[in-house]
Amino acid sequence: MRKNRNLVHASLVALAALATLAGASITQAATPAATTQKGETFVIGTDTPLAAVASFSVVITDIAATDSSTGTTVHLLNGPATIDFARFDGLQTLIDISSVPVGTYDKVVVTIGQSPSAQNPSLGYLMTSAGNPPSIQYITPTLTSYTITRNFPLHPIVVSQTEPVGIRMDFDLHKSIQVTDGQITGTVDPVFNIGVVGPNAPGALIDEFDTGVLQVDLTNQSFTVQGPHGRTWTIDTTNQTQWDGDATINELNSSTIVEISGTLTRATSTITASEITILSQNGFYAGGLATFVTPSTNAASSFDLYVRGLLPTTTGLTLGEIATVDLSDTDNYFIRWNKHKLPVALSTLVFNDDALLPGQSIGVGGPASGAASASGVTVKRVTLRDWGYVGTVVDGSVKVGKDTFQMKVDSFAGQLIPQTINVYLTGITAFRYGYTGLGSIHGGDLVRVVGLLIKNPANGDTILIGRYVDALD
Repeated sequence: MRKNRNLVHASLVALAALATLAGASITQAATPAATTQKGETFVIGTDTPLAAVASFSVVITDIAATDSSTGTTVHLLNGPATIDFARFDGLQTLIDISSVPVGTYDKVVVTIGQSPSAQNPSLGYLMTSAGNPPSIQYITPTLTSYTITRNFPLHPIVVSQTEPVGIRMDFDLHKSIQVTDGQITGTVDPVFNIGVVGPNAPGALIDEFDTGVLQVDLTNQSFTVQGPHGRTWTIDTTNQTQWDGDATINELNSSTIVEISGTLTRATSTITASEITILSQNGFYAGGLATFVTPSTNAASSFDLYVRGLLPTTTGLTLGEIATVDLSDTDNYFIRWNKHKLPVALSTLVFNDDALLPGQSIGVGGPASGAASASGVTVKRVTLRDWGYVGTVVDGSVKVGKDTFQMKVDSFAGQLIPQTINVYLTGITAFRYGYTGLGSIHGGDLVRVVGLLIKNPANGDTILIGRYVDALD
């Protein structure tokens, strides 16, 4: 029932499209000839959180894959990147795609920046006080290791011309950040679980790719976006692509910012979208967790947003800070979910200024001029998004016939959600990492439910609609 993971001590990369990128490309150890056949490799990142930890950021300078039989080394990261590992929380995010020589690579080495120009690691945690808005406190942690070597003797990375292959890295903050008597010590002994995945494996699914639209091709029902390191990507849509909020490709333009879920295809730099959400139509987007809602009951006039994602990064906002978002009667509200796939009992759920809650994952969009400072952001669009909530299953609460159970949330979001919440499952809920269905979940289990936190309009209770349910160690 539990995950069978290969635990590795290190710091690895987990890059979202919103991560701040820097630096030039890294030179390969052995430059291949111009005629060398190449294939596509990709890197997917996610994490397992720790209570109260809001941010853990480091600079990754290299991910090198080696064929130990020949000594040939290639590089899976196109350039150094500053990564906040804590922002994923159960969501799998595209890190990078690289074109490397065809071959079999059975070793991966990751390097964390230690040069004078490299940014120091940063660890942020949530400070709460009854009745007052929470704040984020930062310290400079001490890492026990700056490189990691991972061997794949039985399941190597086999790069071919026919389809991409990649690695999935799950950063376990819970086991990495050292705590003594309930206090964070500042020492980080990073633990990663790494596996090789094919393009159609569950571990290769991209849950969250936030990016701006460049051009739209209505004839081919596709559009281009800019991803990591400034690389241009083509997003293909099909008859199976779900557009949240009843949007269509006709609504996209060069001021649109979208969130994409999907899988890599055999074509270079192409993603087939399974779900698309419009986050902004006005060129500005910020996303993160709601930490405080004003007022706490009835319709909200504003809320505090811990900013984990930002496009563009040239406004008055900064990643890792708490910004106040002012609301108006003209704001539009959306849910990143197909309402037709909800259980009948939950199909009437709505999201608006009366349904805002601390702990919700929220995206806001509007004109960049409305984000000149963190003290009062004005927006036009508010979107409720998936997030990974970690907690303990309440004894006796699992109801197989009713597709529900209760959990007590911990992790970062648990500081904002003190109450026990009801989890509702749907016909498309997926069980991962050892769980095979609701019947395999038991009281006392540590689980992660990736889904939507929302207020039940019938009684005001806080509920969680699960998209994924993960077994955790």
